[in-house]
Amino acid sequence: QVQLVESGGGLVQAGGSLRLSCAASGGTFSGDYMGWFRQAPGKEREFVAQVSRRRGNTQYADSARTRFTISGDNAKNSVYLQMNSLRPEDTAVYFCAATTTPGGKYELWGQGTQVTVSS
Repeated sequence: QVQLVESGGGLVQAGGSLRLSCAASGGTFSGDYMGWFRQAPGKEREFVAQVSRRRGNTQYADSARTRFTISGDNAKNSVYLQMNSLRPEDTAVYFCAATTTPGGKYELWGQGTQVTVSS
């Protein structure tokens, strides 16, 4: 069974950077997209960014577009999120996710990694 495992979270001061990594293991999946979502305390999970595994095109939430960069490595079944100019409002648990079928929804989720940005 395919599993997604995130790493790279931590505590950083405002203005700093972090790079999140997510690797899929235990099998293969044919979905096109891998992405990142986040959930802050008391808030609903929200979309951050996604990358197409076939075409490489990317989409971002408005809050991430100018500061975050998503990239993928199909050979490693991995996706990354480079986060720069971090703000306290970026504090959240960040989840890696993948679609498992062509044209499908996000059905495969990692356990999450905590990102805390201090002011």
